[in-house]
Amino acid sequence: MLIALAVAGVLAAAWVLAALVLTLTRRLSFHQAFFLAPMKLFYRLTGTSAPARAADPPVIYAVLHQSRLDPALMLSMLPDDTLHMLDEASARSAWLEPWREMARTIAFNPRHVFVSRRLVRHLRGRGRLAVYFPDGITQDTQAFRIYRAVAKIAATAEARIVAVSVLGSRTSVLAFRPRTRRRLLPHLTVSMLEPLSMPELVARSRRESPTMAGALFDRVAEADAA
Repeated sequence: MLIALAVAGVLAAAWVLAALVLTLTRRLSFHQAFFLAPMKLFYRLTGTSAPARAADPPVIYAVLHQSRLDPALMLSMLPDDTLHMLDEASARSAWLEPWREMARTIAFNPRHVFVSRRLVRHLRGRGRLAVYFPDGITQDTQAFRIYRAVAKIAATAEARIVAVSVLGSRTSVLAFRPRTRRRLLPHLTVSMLEPLSMPELVARSRRESPTMAGALFDRVAEADAA
């Protein structure tokens, strides 16, 4: 019994120490670092959140939502004043509750115009948003409307976009898209691209007739291919 308590004490001390190191080196809150530390260990997490933290608001983090792990990671890594726009399932998920305590989260329905207006006001007040884009959608589907809504919000609020993808998340047992092979603890790498405005994204598009939504879609895909 004493040995078990001693081992538990050592593990707890190591966890707290790792969290303190992350707090100092990554400029995270201790709450964020406390939950990030075990994910960094078990998933051999690599990558940096520097582009997210270097981006001056107003800024939108465009996150490719590949698995249930992605919101937990983003809540642990993005600035704690970020407003996270989750899908309705994630916004109500019981297992995500400890992470939702780290930042404001709301369910986002791109069909509700009044919500978009509130988000524009939030951004114009030098706010930060994290929006989670469903994985695997194409531009000819109804689900693509989230790209149109977010692109319009970004342009109206003159916000810059930081595209984000958690590489390896798609192979997790918590991934949304079906796969023949899944891994319990895949190696994860956070890919974050430099912040760009909507006019900059449209200007660099290789499409013949680029749209804002199409340019945003391409930027998110670029993060996933990094």
